[in-house]
Amino acid sequence: MLGSGGREHALSWKLAQSRAIAKEGGKLFASPGNPGIAEHAECFDMELTDHDLVIAFCEQERIGLVVVGPEAPLVDGLADSLRAEGFAVFGPSKAAAQLEGSKGFTKELCDRANIPTAGYVRTTSLDEAKAALDRFSPPYVLKADGLAAGKGVVIAENRADAEDALADMFGGQFGAAGAEVVIEEFMTGEEVSYFALTDGASIVAFGSAQDHKRVGEGDTGPNTGGMGAYSPASILTPELRAEVMQKILTPTVQQLASEGTPYSGVLYAGLMLTEEGPKLVEYNCRFGDPECQVLMMRLEEDLADYMLACANNALASMERPGFSSDAAMTVVMAAKGYPGTPEKGGAIDLDGAEADGAKVFHAGTVLDDDGVLRASGGRVLNVTARGKDVKAAQEAAYAAVKKVDFPSGFYRSDIGWREIERS
Repeated sequence: MLGSGGREHALSWKLAQSRAIAKEGGKLFASPGNPGIAEHAECFDMELTDHDLVIAFCEQERIGLVVVGPEAPLVDGLADSLRAEGFAVFGPSKAAAQLEGSKGFTKELCDRANIPTAGYVRTTSLDEAKAALDRFSPPYVLKADGLAAGKGVVIAENRADAEDALADMFGGQFGAAGAEVVIEEFMTGEEVSYFALTDGASIVAFGSAQDHKRVGEGDTGPNTGGMGAYSPASILTPELRAEVMQKILTPTVQQLASEGTPYSGVLYAGLMLTEEGPKLVEYNCRFGDPECQVLMMRLEEDLADYMLACANNALASMERPGFSSDAAMTVVMAAKGYPGTPEKGGAIDLDGAEADGAKVFHAGTVLDDDGVLRASGGRVLNVTARGKDVKAAQEAAYAAVKKVDFPSGFYRSDIGWREIERS
């Protein structure tokens, strides 16, 4: 397992239950991992940009499957380097990972494959971007083209704010990710996430979730990497799921294969449910965070079997993965100051938080020299629980949150509010 966040903790937790790991001689490694992942895997630090080093470790330990958790190593081509040496890898190639690595790439692919999405203009300079605003009405959706750790999207309510945001983007606010900016039509509707697994030819659905991106109650304040999520999302009805598979996910997989860049791994579609039907907001080339946490809480299959099937072009031989009828919810506990400059180093006590079946996934934690668990990032913990419905899952998750002693942290108290209002 490559990665160190809450997503990787959830995947490691699930993989540790796999027959491939549980059998005699099976072992799970993680790099760099975190204190939570260390409960399930042997963690060690390794520079993931050094492909030769990663390959040497895999050869030394005779690794049977490499799971690349975060997007950056995929966009960097690590999966290609490993596959070239004969290793099974769960995650797309560098070329296919452009689905997340470049928003402009994805928009242009949507054009070629006739996939419904927002109208857009891809710009490469501040002057060009300002002129392109003339084609849109406020609010303006501005997206840094490259990877920006989930923070590269700005929704500007008026022209002046949009021009200021564009100046910041082209001025280096998001580093190289902002060298190009995509300006999009603002879509009205409700956002929801849908997941699929693919080996480049076959594709199977892998569940729905709804994330809460805004930092504040009632979906207010700046965007974050995600303050919580629940699964399944009932607003994505069976009819809508079929439409998403037919008009968005399947054409994407087929288009990439036809262009010689087959996609293998998990395909995460962020969707807007508009009056005209579902439209693609964006793709991620890895499991979402914190959506992965709720999906893993509900998954009833051996995760390693499905990951190996994707890696070995054998997904057609697998049954559709089964999920519990229970709902799952995760609440993000973040460090004060997030999504700006988070307050790091705060002590955390998790004693009793998992007593009633909840699971606390570590997203940004470290053990100090005295063995004290401390915050080391913006999003620190993902407190996750199941229940017979979203309301019950919410009650269980927040009951566990209240048992976490994290004085320098904060969380939203309304995760799942839309679903609960509907029910």
